[in-house]
Amino acid sequence: MRLAPYTSRNYGVLGDALVELGRYREAFSAFDRMSSLRPGLSAYARISYARELLGRTRAATHAMELALDAAGGQPEPTAWTQTQLGKLAWSHGRVDEAERHFRAALAIFPGYVYALEPLALVEEAKGHRTRAIALARQAAEVLPLPQSVATLGDLLARYGDRRAAQRQYALVGVIERLLVANGVRTELETALFDVDHGVRLERALRLARGAHTVRPSIDAEDVLAWALVRNGRCAEALSHSRRALRLGTRDALKLFHRGMIERCLGHSDSARTFFAQAVALNPHFSLLWSETARRFAA
Repeated sequence: MRLAPYTSRNYGVLGDALVELGRYREAFSAFDRMSSLRPGLSAYARISYARELLGRTRAATHAMELALDAAGGQPEPTAWTQTQLGKLAWSHGRVDEAERHFRAALAIFPGYVYALEPLALVEEAKGHRTRAIALARQAAEVLPLPQSVATLGDLLARYGDRRAAQRQYALVGVIERLLVANGVRTELETALFDVDHGVRLERALRLARGAHTVRPSIDAEDVLAWALVRNGRCAEALSHSRRALRLGTRDALKLFHRGMIERCLGHSDSARTFFAQAVALNPHFSLLWSETARRFAA
């Protein structure tokens, strides 16, 4: 049977799969082919993501601005694209710019849930505790996904309400089990949550290894490295962290994880360098770990 030639959408799906498999050169070629066949929101968004992975922040922003133009003012696509622009700005510490994009998303699509959680982080970064918790709670109630519920829990814990935070953390486990029962692979996300929160660390390492075997992306390399160091296996963690950073991705959390590995290995100067890079890139990169990074960077 003769196969039909790939369409633009086919190339997008192929590229997404190749990214998950850690085959970035092939993935980026697929995205380029997609863009050449049918430039538009989906193609520009994937090109933006590819450039972000390569550490080309300005070029990534430019591609996402093209995606915004391609959205044509339609409420949901425009809200999605504004949210992605906000996340790009946030990941590089541009808090005010990120806020403008998140609020623009909510202005054109009121209640747009995917803008609520990142806006909560912006409010927390600005010291607006009540607003941050209210937005995070709204996001978790409208779309109770592990990440949104965990963010609410982390905010509650940050401000001293440990009992309420534990209820949210327990809910994360319930949601993950429901997702697994419906055929969703959650090993990587579950491992990251458990390692971050210092629970079930040996199980988290097993999950991280399994996820890395199935989808050896730079994110899987990073989570596995983090799980290894939290289990005291620092030398093994280092090689995975190197692979997680091999594309030149400017990701404060990955840099922080590398700093923790270097610190565990007794490489004090190198560790401080990575902590300082993480904080300089985004001083609010994590509700759980930003303060640790600032302290260790000193």
